Amino acid sequence: MLRVLTIRLELPLKDKNQYLLLEKGYAGELHFDRELQDLHDDFFILNDLLLESSNTHFQIDTLLINGSTLFVFEVKNYEGDYYIENERWYSLLSKTEIEKSPSSAAAM
Repeated sequence: MLRVLTIRLELPLKDKNQYLLLEKGYAGELHFDRELQDLHDDFFILNDLLLESSNTHFQIDTLLINGSTLFVFEVKNYEGDYYIENERWYSLLSKTEIEKSPSSAAAM
């Protein structure tokens, strides 16, 4: 919806930034999916799963299944350099914490 709206009218800055973040995230997921294309046929790949547990909805970007092993991937498309301190992710340039770090997103 935001993709269509951004073509037709000038979105407020907040909505435009949200749209750009969503597009960037989608591009990262497509790149990740292309990297998995050459896996052997014994891997089963499920993308963009929307699930519910205990009345809480959550999304899994990619679920890779091999026999009895599940690999859950939360794909991020961040730019720049980062470091981890006390299980929290920080931007090396600005020294600010990433609000939704990959490790906390994966813990869901």
